[in-house]
Amino acid sequence: MGTKLFSLACIRGTGAGDGYSRGLSPRPHYPSMPKYPKGVLVDVDRNTEPTESRVLFSVTGMTCSACAGSVEKAVKRLPGIKEAVVDVLNNRAQVMFYPSYVNEETIRETIEDVGFEATLIMEEKNEKSTQICRMLIKGMTCTTCSSTVESALRAIRGVHRAQVALATEEAEVHYDPIIVSHEQFMKTIEETGFEAILISTGEDMSNIKLQIDGPWNDFPVNLIQKSLQALPGVEKVDIDTNLRKCSISYKADLTGPRSFIKVIESTGSGSSGQFKAKIYPKGEGRDSHRQDEINQYKRSFMWSLVFTVPVFLTSMVFMYIPGLKHLLDTKIVNMMTIGHLVRWILSTPVQFFIGRRFYTGSYKSLRHGSANMDVLIALGTNAAYFYSVYSVLRAAASPHFEATDFFETSAMLISFILLGKYLEVMAKGKTSEAIAKLMDLTPDTATLLTFDSQGNVVNEEEIDSRLIQRSDVIKILPGAKVASDGFVTWGQSHVNESMITGEALPVGKRKGDPVIGGTVNENGVLHIKATRVGSESALSQIVQLVESAQMAKAPVQKLADRISKFFVPLVIIFSFSTWLSWFLSGKFDGYPKSWIPSSMDSFQLALQFGISVMVIACPCALGLATPTAVMVGTGVGATQGVLIKGGQALESAHKVDCIVFDKTGTLTIGKPLVVNTRLLKNMVLREFYELIAAAEVNSEHPLAKAIVEYAKKFRGDEENSVWAEAQNFESITGHGVRAIVQNKEIIVGNKSLMLKKSIGISIDAEEILTEVEELAQTGILVSIDGQLTGVLAISDPLKPGAREVISILKSMKVKSIVVTGDNRGTANSIAMEVGIDDVIAEAKPEDKAEKVKELQASGHVVAMVGDGINDSPALVAADVGMAIGAGTDIAIEAADIVLMKSNLEDVITAIDLSRKTFTRIRLNYIWALGYNLLGIPIAAGVLFPFTGFRLPPWIAGAAMAASSVSVVCCSLLLKYYKRPRILETLEIQGITTV
Repeated sequence: MGTKLFSLACIRGTGAGDGYSRGLSPRPHYPSMPKYPKGVLVDVDRNTEPTESRVLFSVTGMTCSACAGSVEKAVKRLPGIKEAVVDVLNNRAQVMFYPSYVNEETIRETIEDVGFEATLIMEEKNEKSTQICRMLIKGMTCTTCSSTVESALRAIRGVHRAQVALATEEAEVHYDPIIVSHEQFMKTIEETGFEAILISTGEDMSNIKLQIDGPWNDFPVNLIQKSLQALPGVEKVDIDTNLRKCSISYKADLTGPRSFIKVIESTGSGSSGQFKAKIYPKGEGRDSHRQDEINQYKRSFMWSLVFTVPVFLTSMVFMYIPGLKHLLDTKIVNMMTIGHLVRWILSTPVQFFIGRRFYTGSYKSLRHGSANMDVLIALGTNAAYFYSVYSVLRAAASPHFEATDFFETSAMLISFILLGKYLEVMAKGKTSEAIAKLMDLTPDTATLLTFDSQGNVVNEEEIDSRLIQRSDVIKILPGAKVASDGFVTWGQSHVNESMITGEALPVGKRKGDPVIGGTVNENGVLHIKATRVGSESALSQIVQLVESAQMAKAPVQKLADRISKFFVPLVIIFSFSTWLSWFLSGKFDGYPKSWIPSSMDSFQLALQFGISVMVIACPCALGLATPTAVMVGTGVGATQGVLIKGGQALESAHKVDCIVFDKTGTLTIGKPLVVNTRLLKNMVLREFYELIAAAEVNSEHPLAKAIVEYAKKFRGDEENSVWAEAQNFESITGHGVRAIVQNKEIIVGNKSLMLKKSIGISIDAEEILTEVEELAQTGILVSIDGQLTGVLAISDPLKPGAREVISILKSMKVKSIVVTGDNRGTANSIAMEVGIDDVIAEAKPEDKAEKVKELQASGHVVAMVGDGINDSPALVAADVGMAIGAGTDIAIEAADIVLMKSNLEDVITAIDLSRKTFTRIRLNYIWALGYNLLGIPIAAGVLFPFTGFRLPPWIAGAAMAASSVSVVCCSLLLKYYKRPRILETLEIQGITTV
């Protein structure tokens, strides 16, 4: 079952739906964002629509949501921008744009103009989100055959380009997935008289980066570029001479990285020297940027300690040691002492060199009309530093003025903030550990096999697993990880797929069975033929899904975004007001002189209060409250077998109070079997099944397949799947099929179809149907030449634990409803068996969506759980769509949450995880808002008149740094999430779930 999950990677799905509906429903149209910049005129002809691109930048220097907001605002002002999303947590910006109006370099420059450093990580281009479908076509014998198929494919609306190769017997179709699906291509090919087998569908472009060492100069570099571009399947080659890096975009089915390395190393082997190429180190990318940032903050903090510790000692420790105190109090010029000078000299590098990041950040922020945390830090430390400079210079110029400096305030403030940022960046790095663990599932090396013409192994070579190319044969030893998606060509073993699919028991594998990269071979040696490599692999697609989910903002994040717009200006105003009120109160005797410390005057006391207010305020904690929790929550969900597509899905899931379940493949296993046959006329059972199988073999419906499989048992050779020709075949959606077989009219379907065709249903048949439906089975009627001839009973067993899951949902105050296309009797029996009271039977796909909307209108937050194509409209309409992992790719695409293990218990896990995550988000907001609401008044001196307690600026700065770290650590506690205890001990038909 687990292998079926990877319809995510578009392995062919069957579209198991409910009821006896025939054929495939048309792909639903989902709401989408505006496609083009305002004012752009677009010809309605699909061939003239502009290309759309997506780029991902690494943006360094962002500290809070205000920074992210300023970047988003600046990018969105550019012409041709479709969407821009900035992730302050991961220091990334994702932009979708139209290259006809703007390019990635302009976007990068715009980000840098805002005041941050931007580096291009990834660029993807597609035409109207064009996807590529590849199919194997059996039965073609000449160019006429291939031309016929090619013409039929090109005639389908939504197809941009179609090519059919007779030599390889393959078709490649470029198409718009919103208009047409790959199922339509397969149906069209079969209608032209050939058999189609899906190979792959989706974005069919791979990218790789190579590091090249050798004698770099213009001639060999140009030669390398031209040599690479000459290879078949290579689309684009970019060489960065500074980094000695080569980026190559290519078609994985035509070429691969080993070919590139061979070409590079064979180039320039003469007098210019030998080149060496290898895949760019794994650390390149987001992780390396994160580590660079950590190292940068660490270096800055350590250097700040070198200067700050002596400043602290001279101002707060040595003053109590008699000999040292006398030395520091020795006057140099008038009233300026050695202590003043030493602290001034030591604090200056901290203020202007180590702390220059705060100056540059403030300048760039203010230049674009916004204010961030850097502004508060720069203002606070500058106020302390420059007042101290003024005080010391005045003491040097006066024989009577005794200076009081705050050099330790500015130096310690910057040091504590750097420490806080260092701890924060390290903690934020831990929030993406789930993705790192998924990526680490792939082994570092693989054993590549080479065969002779007779198929015998002639060589084994250990290679980097990233060098695997499509169609390579890889040897997998017992205990080793599977290096690539593919299928077994030799050997048999058991493979542990729990790390991908969550299936606890190892899955048996033999020749022809698919395997998933990253899983572990338990026993026996396997030879695997690679089918999906690099970004096409199932593991890579899961990682991409989780990464996309972590980029998406939860609606609750809007609260922090709104607050951050006004937070810093309000803090500055409040800080100035605090200083002014304390200063005026002291000036006009508003409080007793005894309140003023002996080492200060009223101005200095007021200044300390003002600086404390400015540096204790923390907009970062607010900005980190939601994204850190969402990031950890989605990562933990992936490790639990629950793929959550972003903050919107998480936020909606925690409010769910009503779940609509599909029946077939969701509540039931989804593999129907014929369990009984009752003939109403005298005829041989084998002849009866020969006729109905000939009609049913033309249908894709699960019930039709069950009938055909059962009919094979009456034949001596079960492998012989050639049935009598069915003429005038007709699929009646939601009812059944009709065809002419051996000059006989065959009608197979439900009761309503028979009534529609004016076929009488006898009392005996009615009784049989009632009996079948009471057993929670589906009754199928068969008519031959207008006479009701037989009744088939088809059973689809309930999934293990379905009843227990519904019971647990009731205890969680979540209402359950069954919506199915099956007949009312069977639907009621299934519902009664699992404990669901509300049933809607004989529902078409649009009826399911309407029911969801009705429930929403009545005030419910609705989740829809389904697996088939006909569930897609309801999955889209629901507040939260949950797709069973073994379902079709369309259902998975339409869903907000994918249940990878196809277990119903994961519905509970998804809801519980979302509730725990949003509890953590609420705690983060309570802490972040509460910290500021309590901390700012205390820093302003509210407690000082009553308790004499005041918060020195350096302690306020430490508190500010600690607040951000505490929010991230609070989110990190989600890493220890466990499924509800009741699921850990839940016994399902004698099996305890783990």
